[in-house]
Amino acid sequence: SMSRQRPEHAAPPDIYYNAEVAEKYASNTRMIAIQTRMSERAIELLNLTPQNPEAAAAEEARRARAEAPVEYEEGDDVDDEEMDDSSDEEPAAPPSGYLILDIGCGSGLSGGALSQAGHSWIGVDISSSMLEVAVKRETEGGVVLQDVGAGLPFRPGTFDGAISISAIQWLCNEDKSSHNAVRRLSVFFQSLFNCMKRHARVVFQLYPETPQQMELITAAAVKAGFTGGLVVDYPHSTKAKKFFLTLFAGPPPPNYKAPKALGAAEGESGTFVDQRENLSHGKKRKQKGKDAHRVPIKSKEWVLHKKDRQRQLGKDVRPDSKYTGRRRKRAF
Repeated sequence: SMSRQRPEHAAPPDIYYNAEVAEKYASNTRMIAIQTRMSERAIELLNLTPQNPEAAAAEEARRARAEAPVEYEEGDDVDDEEMDDSSDEEPAAPPSGYLILDIGCGSGLSGGALSQAGHSWIGVDISSSMLEVAVKRETEGGVVLQDVGAGLPFRPGTFDGAISISAIQWLCNEDKSSHNAVRRLSVFFQSLFNCMKRHARVVFQLYPETPQQMELITAAAVKAGFTGGLVVDYPHSTKAKKFFLTLFAGPPPPNYKAPKALGAAEGESGTFVDQRENLSHGKKRKQKGKDAHRVPIKSKEWVLHKKDRQRQLGKDVRPDSKYTGRRRKRAF
């Protein structure tokens, strides 16, 4: 059977997520359940310890729930009847004291999961139709209409963490002639880094189309100052497989342990890939190639070459001698 067209290829996000699609996110029980499940997993990977004992106990109880594989692919159209929505809604956790940024918050489903976990939140999204649904649903967080590829409009050090569900891959698309994916990703990650508190964690659930797209995103994140890696849940399943890019604003805290991917075999390698390490090795390799024929700075050869260049420019340069480029002795 022919694979479904990815939403990013159908239209730009502000057009694709119109009133009709927004209504689906508000009423389709299967879609709501899956979006909520992915949001809860992202919140779990944020790994924020609530700042009061009551909230800590509620968070512990929430994490004890069994995780089931999510068999859903972005862009699938599903009927309401496909899922039984009989599960009772959990009571919201006590306030955690954390303010979280929800990137691509849409109709507020991920924000609802943040509220359930006791976090305060602010959401940003490019689709006014989706935000209208969020406002109608009376979500607890504030929402901002914003193209994140143009940067985030928040003060430095505002947020304790951030999550994003199925949104970041949209920045790899160049929907307008003025769009440049590398530049837009760079602007986004730089502004995100600035509005995060030091060591704050950011979790992106994403659907990378190709390994190159994944590299494009992680390269922009590392360039902005983030560290971290990729968690792949259910790595051997076609439909349940989920990618979570988990990052820190700055270096990870001491004694940090990489998160364990769901559905992965015990001791299986590759479930957490340290992107910072991979990218820094790539940079070193490139640098080695560049530096292979480079003369060491301040060496005699470097000084003579520089003096020759200055002479060619018509500048007044002292004549060469046996002392040219010789290192001076240290002062006593």
